[in-house]
Amino acid sequence: MGSRMAENAGSSVISINGAAGSSQATAGASPLPQRKSSSAESPPELRILCFDLTFYNRTTQFLLSCAGVFILYILYGYLQELIFTVEGFKPYGWFLTLVQFGYYIGFGLVERRLEGYRVSGGSFWNIEPEPRCIPMKTYLVLAALTLGTMGLSNSSLGYLNYPTQVIFKCCKLIPVLVGSILIQGKRYGVLDFAAATCMCIGLAWFTLADSQMTPNFNLLGVAMISGALLCDAAIGNVQEKAMREFKAPSSEVVFYSYGLGFVYLFVIMLVTGNFFSGFAFCLEHPLETFGYGFLFSLSGYLGIQFVLALVRSSGAPIAATVTTARKAVTIAFSFILFSKPFTVQYLWSGLIVVLGIYLNVYSKKNKLTFADIRQRLKQFANSRIARTPSRKFLIEV
Repeated sequence: MGSRMAENAGSSVISINGAAGSSQATAGASPLPQRKSSSAESPPELRILCFDLTFYNRTTQFLLSCAGVFILYILYGYLQELIFTVEGFKPYGWFLTLVQFGYYIGFGLVERRLEGYRVSGGSFWNIEPEPRCIPMKTYLVLAALTLGTMGLSNSSLGYLNYPTQVIFKCCKLIPVLVGSILIQGKRYGVLDFAAATCMCIGLAWFTLADSQMTPNFNLLGVAMISGALLCDAAIGNVQEKAMREFKAPSSEVVFYSYGLGFVYLFVIMLVTGNFFSGFAFCLEHPLETFGYGFLFSLSGYLGIQFVLALVRSSGAPIAATVTTARKAVTIAFSFILFSKPFTVQYLWSGLIVVLGIYLNVYSKKNKLTFADIRQRLKQFANSRIARTPSRKFLIEV
């Protein structure tokens, strides 16, 4: 979900920079003094909650955003795995999702009030948040998809190793690519298909290694995390269209998506009776569940803000590269901090997945289609035919 918001943020930055460039060109053609043209240029606004990074240079913005992404998401992964190491917690992944959504509602309210305070001033507690931009029916769909993504992802840890879950999350391109072709009729280039192929091979190899090394491996976990990826891929299309059409801020999307998702999950857990058993278990272990859950949720919520800032300052391809490197570090920390079996197949299969991610990022800047390849092969063949090498043999007597 955060990555799709990041792509929207990236597109808005491009338009802002384009406008700034055109104004600069107009100022250059005008005989006005140089001082006015420089004042006409204003850097695009870059904020992380109430912290303004606009007037830092690009390198500082990049380093601060990268530091936030690495620190917060490594902490997020560590706490998530730590919660599932609590004896008897594995059946309560959906209750952890409910707790996480509850915390996200509180964080969203605080963020929206901070935005209102920054715009209008006055007393923090008397500020009315900005009115909703996106229709409620769209949020009803987004909330259901968000619930599927987060709930299935959290619950899959009861059946899978944490590194296997992260490897699956790295391969979101596969359902996105297939869905775009089947639903929207999009066409992709050679590099996109090569990236998806590398991800499929690496993912299959990593899952096979995990099934051989982990005694409690369960295909139900694979089905859960695959369902989470499908929901996440669908979220992207709905969210991107809504944010572009209604010009909604990311804080509004996060607040309503998680708020309605909390209502959905609360009703479902009440009907099934899982709410009371999960709540009773968490009351027996308040620090390991509610306490760690608060830090887990806070690090995830703040991590979204840093990813968005990274996209605005450096672009979506660089943000994707940084988040991929973060996932690799998270997997390494998981093997170091939590005892689990290791095989070199994990390393090789993970590198194949990383290669697929790199090809996907590279394809964003270098569009290579099947027609381009045919044209280049044709040119190469014609150049070979055009050359008639005359071989001269020198015979020494």
